[in-house]
Amino acid sequence: MILNDRKIKILEAIISDYIRTAEPIGSRTIAKKYDLGVSSATIRNEMSDLEEMGLIVQPHASSGRVPSDKGYRLYVNELMRARELSLEESDFLQQLVTKNIGQIDFLMQETAKALAMLTKYTTIVSEPKIVKTTLKHVQFVPLDENTIVMVIVTDNKVAKNHVLKVSKELDYQKLSELSLVFNNMFSGLSIKDIISEASVKTSQIAEAVGVSADYLEPIWQALSVAIQVEESVQIYTSGAKNILEFPEFSDIEKARAIFNTLEEKELLITILGNGTNLTEPSVASLRNDLISVVIGSENNLVELKNCSIIKANYNIGNEVVGSIGVIGPTRMDYPQVVSVLANIVKNINSVLKGISGG
Repeated sequence: MILNDRKIKILEAIISDYIRTAEPIGSRTIAKKYDLGVSSATIRNEMSDLEEMGLIVQPHASSGRVPSDKGYRLYVNELMRARELSLEESDFLQQLVTKNIGQIDFLMQETAKALAMLTKYTTIVSEPKIVKTTLKHVQFVPLDENTIVMVIVTDNKVAKNHVLKVSKELDYQKLSELSLVFNNMFSGLSIKDIISEASVKTSQIAEAVGVSADYLEPIWQALSVAIQVEESVQIYTSGAKNILEFPEFSDIEKARAIFNTLEEKELLITILGNGTNLTEPSVASLRNDLISVVIGSENNLVELKNCSIIKANYNIGNEVVGSIGVIGPTRMDYPQVVSVLANIVKNINSVLKGISGG
């Protein structure tokens, strides 16, 4: 079945009206409110075709139609026109970023609050990982027969102690040699880079110090733990209560499921994609910032099957360092959220580029 211009206009009318009112829309309403130049009977026939195509659904036998997830997907990918922000909105978002440039954590908190206020939806923001912690010095100290302490000192003068169980007792002299070898090989490298070198350097270190490769395994494991601590993601949320403003979530169980999700950090990281490249169906805004839109049943989390999520990554150069997400009902105002997200990401990218010396 062909989706002609008239069907497209009727679908856009249904979507725009439903976004505003949350009420199913019938053919008579479309005929009165939208100047399509055809009768309500013709509109009714076209709506039947749209329903057969799976783009709209009829919630109740006596009601009008509402968009389906498939209908929203077509709208977002092909029909939606990004809305230009007002001068006041643009200035507000620019000032938000520039006035908080010296406090990145506070900037992310304020970004979450500002987006929740502007969009009236719920927002999630992950704090950027701007600086890669590098190893300045490492020292291995014997504790008892099969236990050593690994002291890691980083470039930001943070010292971390790790107690390790090892397979063989080494005296202080041998552990000093191990410390010297590690410092010569890895000082100045990030812990992530050190771990990536482990498979290549293990035999070289073992031979230089006179230990087996197995002896070094607890050390690599401890360094892996240090990476996890280094890369732990701080998440900020705002506007959770905005969900309650939408009639779709008047059912307390639906609302509770969303609130529970927003309290779980790991789920929030999953929602944002942990700063990885966006793989969901997406649209490009007028500013060519990649905006990811996940609609209703496309969500992997069952708790969010009645929601849409619009999110964007922000970067330093080509490296993704954080993400921003907006959660709302599937009838959310997609053009507005895309425009707001594109604007704030543009400003944050500019600030981070300046901080990193780019």
